[in-house]
Parts: sequence; structure tokens; C-alpha cells
Amino acid sequence: MTDSPVLPAVNREWHLVTRPVGWPKPEDFALVEAEVPTPRDGQVLVRNLYVSVDPYMRGRMSAAKSYAAPYELGKVMQGGAVGEVVASNAEGFTVGDHVLHFFGWREYAALDAGNAVKVDPDAAPLSTYLGVLGMTGLTAYAGLLRTASFKEGDSVFVSGAAGAVGSQVGQIAKLKGASRVIGSAGSDEKVKLLLDEYGFDAAFNYKNGPVSEQLRAAAPDGVDVYFDNVGGDHLEAAIGSLNLGGRIAICGAISVYNNTEPAPGPKNLARLIQTRGRIEGFLVGDHYDLQPQFVEEVGPWVRSGELKYRETVVEGIENNLEAFLGVLRGDNTGKMIVKL
Repeated sequence: MTDSPVLPAVNREWHLVTRPVGWPKPEDFALVEAEVPTPRDGQVLVRNLYVSVDPYMRGRMSAAKSYAAPYELGKVMQGGAVGEVVASNAEGFTVGDHVLHFFGWREYAALDAGNAVKVDPDAAPLSTYLGVLGMTGLTAYAGLLRTASFKEGDSVFVSGAAGAVGSQVGQIAKLKGASRVIGSAGSDEKVKLLLDEYGFDAAFNYKNGPVSEQLRAAAPDGVDVYFDNVGGDHLEAAIGSLNLGGRIAICGAISVYNNTEPAPGPKNLARLIQTRGRIEGFLVGDHYDLQPQFVEEVGPWVRSGELKYRETVVEGIENNLEAFLGVLRGDNTGKMIVKL
């Protein structure tokens, strides 16, 4: 094992203790003190510096079968994290390396070297590897360009447009020649951000009136692509405004994640016959073959400032849960990050 600094005796980590029904409650979770783990052969010990909280984690708190295994009760949860290697029993990793991995919701993580990806803190701020240059960025890129088959001249509507994924979808569409980009968000402040900083052509606060009416006003000529982060009335509105040959990429449906009963589907699905429209769901995990292309194209946009991003940073592992609940409430602008 390579030399390592003196480590604390306690490692704080978040456990799921009860599966939430409806909105998660603080009593469904526990911040537990455990020993700092010792890396076995082929492992590294990482001190997490930034951890990610994301809407999909709500699904993993349920026992229902889904695309990701449920969190186990009484055990530490998982999520994206970036940290510094503080001890190594693995070839190719030394103390001081910075890595991206999937063992968040804790201060220290021992993990197999194969589950760690080195990242360069000099090329970009470490937190960006959880957002604009990480999973959320690739989600935007793959969903827009591959799933929704975006092409130059398309009119694009994005829901949850001030979030980590949605804000990148809109900007990538603009950079690639969209004729019009429309976004919805949950506050007037976020609408202003979409227009003034992210360069959207139109935006509206979905709380200010029926989404279908506001979308028709913002996109009088209809939309060719809808990138769905919300579901519910947004999806129905998008189907109503879809142009001939329109495409809808289903990334998420945060509006129904905490429902205890199934949400009704859109009432106007038959319109897809008229428009020859297509709806397709996707998972970023199916598109990691695009990662090199994504970094090659988007990295320079980030460095030049052509593609802008925001982060909402919460300090301290003790506030990890509150940060997650904030994502479900829509408190964040851009990527929600917890700094440890």
C-alpha cells in the first residue's frame, strides 16, 4: 500500500432505513458513523470531495423493479462522487490522484480500481465531472442528438430547462443550429436565467398557467423535438404542439416520482398518428460509447464559455439528504452538488 495521510477514525455515511411512501421524509434515512474502510488488493481508498444527488435516486429508494437495483435497507446508499485517492493497493493509482466513481453518500469509500476513472483537476473544476462534463452532460448530449435525432433547423422544447440536464440540452441545440429553443422552469428567476444566460429563444414559468397554452404562445409554429424531464402535463402539451415527424425523448418524469398512485397518461396520444410522431425513452448508461465524442465536442464549449453551466452547492455530508430533497422540490439551479 502506498503511503497515506493519517485518517480519521470515523466515516460518516447515509443509510436508507425505511422505503419512502410518497415524498421521502428525514426519518426514512440515517446518518451513520462507521469505520474508515481499508482498501484490499486491487482497491483504492478515496476521500470524497464532491458528491452528486440526482432525481433518479428516488426510484432506487423503492423496492419496485427498475433499471437500477434498489438501495438496500440499512446499508449505505450510492451515487456519483469525485474524490482524492488517500491510500492505494492498486496498480496505476497513487495517493493524490483524483477519481470519479459511484460510491457517494459517504465521506470515504474503498472501491475496486476498475470502478474509478481518473480525472484532471487542472483541465476543469472537479465538480464539473459530476455535471456538465459528467453523467448529466452526456445525458443531454445523447438524448438530444441520438434519441431525439436532432437536426439543424429543428425547433426544440425542453422541460426542467434550468436543471443540470435541461440547461445543456437547450444550449447544445442552439450551438448546433436549432431554429428555436423553448424552455419551461418553475420560477420567474429561472425563466430569466434561461433567456439571459443560456440563450433560449423563449421560456415560461409553468406555474403561471396551463403548460399547453404557454407552449403554444412560445412556439406558435410547433416543436420538432421535445426533451422531457418532467412528464405529466408537459408531455401532453408537447404532444399537442408536435410537428409532423416530431420526436420526443423521455429522460425523466420528476413530476410523478413521489406519486403513490400511477399518474394518468397523456389524453392526446392519438395525435401521434396524425403527426407520425415518435416517443422514445432512454438511459444514459446505454450511450457511454458517445463519451469520447461528447468530451471532444462539449469540452471546448465549456472552456470557451460558449456553453454555460450553473451549480447549486450544499456544504457538508450532514446536508446530503436535504440537498437531495431540494432536487425533488426544484430548489436547485443547474447541477446540485454536495461539497464535503
